Amino acid sequence: MFNKVLIANRGEIARRVIRTCKRLNIHTVAIYSEADVDSLHVKDADEAYCVGKPPVAQSYLNIDRILEIAKESGAEAVHPGYGLLSENVNFAKRCTEAGLVFIGPSAEVIASMGSKLEARKTMKAAGVPIVEGVEAPVKDVAEATEIAERLGYPIMLKASAGGGGIGMQLVDNAEELAKAFEGNQKRAQSFFGDGTMYMERFIANPHHVEVQIIADHQGNIVPLFERECSIQRRNQKVVEEAPSPFISQETRDKMLEASVKAVRHIGYVNAGTIEYLVDKDQNFYFLEMNTRLQVEHPVTEEITKLDLVEEQLKIAAKLPLTFTRESIIKDGHAIEVRIYAENPSTFFPSPGTITVLELPTGEGVRHECGVETGSAVTPFYDPMISKLVVWGETREIACERLIQALKAYKVEGIQTNIPMLLKTVTHEQFLKGNTTTKFVEQYYLPQLAETK
Repeated sequence: MFNKVLIANRGEIARRVIRTCKRLNIHTVAIYSEADVDSLHVKDADEAYCVGKPPVAQSYLNIDRILEIAKESGAEAVHPGYGLLSENVNFAKRCTEAGLVFIGPSAEVIASMGSKLEARKTMKAAGVPIVEGVEAPVKDVAEATEIAERLGYPIMLKASAGGGGIGMQLVDNAEELAKAFEGNQKRAQSFFGDGTMYMERFIANPHHVEVQIIADHQGNIVPLFERECSIQRRNQKVVEEAPSPFISQETRDKMLEASVKAVRHIGYVNAGTIEYLVDKDQNFYFLEMNTRLQVEHPVTEEITKLDLVEEQLKIAAKLPLTFTRESIIKDGHAIEVRIYAENPSTFFPSPGTITVLELPTGEGVRHECGVETGSAVTPFYDPMISKLVVWGETREIACERLIQALKAYKVEGIQTNIPMLLKTVTHEQFLKGNTTTKFVEQYYLPQLAETK
């Protein structure tokens, strides 16, 4: 096992990794920007080094400076958390070249899943279901029109290098296609440096269900069940739960098997997640693979009683998994909600200073929090400030604990999405398990309009 690990991240995920490292007697090295000098992850770590000015490009994405700090501090390994450099091929490669262990898959595997178009081809070759569409870049509007006529409208136009919904658009007819193609191509080029576009058949009102996988260097692969992550705003998840209240046991078994086949096919090692769209008839289709720890990993931890960060560290140290697929028992139900510093009506960020923060307590209640009373939420970074996770023996118990915890959650000085979350998890459709990706548009926004 490692003696010292550098955490190339900030906020709650940096604290989450530090907590496990401390339990395993691993010394921790934090990095921080000038805006984060008083942050909790800096206080939690054994050592902390300034990595640069507040903008992420000048701090948390500064690979040269991060590697300098790793060398200066004597760290042996780097945990990237999620976001920032966690799926950056160059960072993983540079860590390895610098003699550091990158806690995640190889740079080659990250690259193979980084292009959505290439990932579609790879998954098809592995026998994993994919949505009907194209396996080659769409050259121009004329070709896009021809393909759309063949697939039938509406279609999904997507950027191969896209993420967070950028470069992706639902197109209803030929008139919309020309404008959508050129606009999304420009956005993809601007955000990702790659304007490659492709197209898929549109699936109406799907569920977003993903499978957590863990795999070691010895060839052991264990699927850790699924997470339902359908409730999203601005194409970003806000409520996640495990297990999914929607899929049947037969569908679950098929998804876990497909995920194991996919991971074996690409030679994946460490923690990873395969995301799927599931239609109303429980047909599932590969969406993308995230080659890192997910934001929503705590719900899997709650139902499996595993520490996924600990497992990541052990795998990176070339230790074999100490459990099998047969020995992992799915226990109860867990739900996570993401607390954002944002306006609950417009979903715009709400930076400022937190003047009061009181976290609810109770049986089955867990917090992953990156702030405290007096913390400043700056406009430089993602406005997620914490995650509230609840566990119960049944979904009904977990829902009730979540509702009570959200009612007791107290944040002052900034706006948060807690009112939106409370309306969501008390809605009769959520309580019934009807949680498609259109939940916010179908139920929350109309309810909001009625109250204005």
